[in-house]
Amino acid sequence: YMGERNPEANEVKYPSQEFFLSLFSSGKMEKSVCYRCIECSTKASELYKDYQRGVLRISICKSCQKPVDKYIEYDPVIILINAILCKAQVYRHILFNTKINIHGKLCIFCLLCEAYLRWLQLQDSSQSTDPDDLIRYAKEWDFYRMFGIASLEQTAFLTGIFTALWLVKSAVLKTKADFVFLLKALLLSSYGKLLLIPAVIWEHDYTHLCLKLIKVFVLTSNFQAIRVTLNTSRKLCLMVIVNGLLFENGIIYLFQKIGWDV
Repeated sequence: YMGERNPEANEVKYPSQEFFLSLFSSGKMEKSVCYRCIECSTKASELYKDYQRGVLRISICKSCQKPVDKYIEYDPVIILINAILCKAQVYRHILFNTKINIHGKLCIFCLLCEAYLRWLQLQDSSQSTDPDDLIRYAKEWDFYRMFGIASLEQTAFLTGIFTALWLVKSAVLKTKADFVFLLKALLLSSYGKLLLIPAVIWEHDYTHLCLKLIKVFVLTSNFQAIRVTLNTSRKLCLMVIVNGLLFENGIIYLFQKIGWDV
């Protein structure tokens, strides 16, 4: 959503200030909150200046001399497209400059999607011909079991990431708030798992390949979330992601050893 721009004053005039503020889930922006420049990650005290009557001017970063957050005047669809492209700037916008509190709900829904996919694959591999088999309690229990397995694998993956960070660069997680913020960033960046359901519904010969690509996309998104949140090197981010995968595959191997279908 774009307003009328005055090129001389570098100001943006919106028909409705309330619409502009509605782009933020909190409904309003607190001046005391510390924001981040989406280009250089430098802290900023505000994202825009309000001149009343719907006239707003986007703040300029003192470090890089670029707009602190150009995405505050973008349509949400454009923001979503940039997020799918895993651009660091839009990740900083979402993680630092907006108030999104759907991490827990999104995590549960993603786990449900993954559990449903595994449950469906388990039913496809079953050779039972009993017509009453589909309504038995065992089938429902299988879904709960798959949800539990998916939850444990996700926990193992996150544990691997935080363990690697604690061993290699413990300074980045000084406080509980740092830990919680990174955890929320990782959960939010796993939104790609929602694509599992469409991949299964529109099943075709390349479904298995699609599932692998979704996994790669989720890992790439997690990689970018770590890099943006901690403002650290790509090498460290790659290392902690690999360590998370090692922990996750370790728990999968354990399940297979005890005879569970995963």
